[in-house]
Amino acid sequence: MAMTEADYLEQMRQLLPPGPAWDREFYGGEVDQVLQGLAPEFARIDVRADALLAELFPPTMRELVSDWEAVMGLPDECLSDDPSFDQRKAAVLRRHLAQGGQSLTYFVGLARELGYPDATAVEWRAPRFGRSRFGKARFGTWAAQFIWTIKLGRRHAGGRRFGIAVWGERFGSNPNEAVECVIKRWAPPFTVVLFEYE
Repeated sequence: MAMTEADYLEQMRQLLPPGPAWDREFYGGEVDQVLQGLAPEFARIDVRADALLAELFPPTMRELVSDWEAVMGLPDECLSDDPSFDQRKAAVLRRHLAQGGQSLTYFVGLARELGYPDATAVEWRAPRFGRSRFGKARFGTWAAQFIWTIKLGRRHAGGRRFGIAVWGERFGSNPNEAVECVIKRWAPPFTVVLFEYE
């Protein structure tokens, strides 16, 4: 907690050397006027130092968002181009706390963070001795051993299609491209990810 002007003034008065030369009644208050002139600047510096401590951790930052974004590799090219301050701060915090992973659970959680609460994932299986079952649905082939499908549930509204687009709007844009871009970027490079919507 930052000290106030009154705190600094009192502290500087207490730090004056002892003796009659520094006594306010003896010297007429000129030294005290100097101390009163210094106290506001010391208090201002203390407030700014306190604010700097708040900037060191993403949940409390206000001024250094662009510096945090540079450190965290943001803004994310997969997400919207014009995020609000709160969205930028949330992206920094999410990237700061992210642990990463290569499990399907991690990617389902990532999809849920990006606005798909019903997301699930299915990993295709290749036939293996001891695991194969006759008549198993969606068993897969050897070519499917590194394929997995993420089911995102309901598709986000928006996007321009034939019959609902207005002249001048970008045709064929997909509001679901963000989640697909993020998941494809972090997915293991030897895998193939398929996306299913309701």
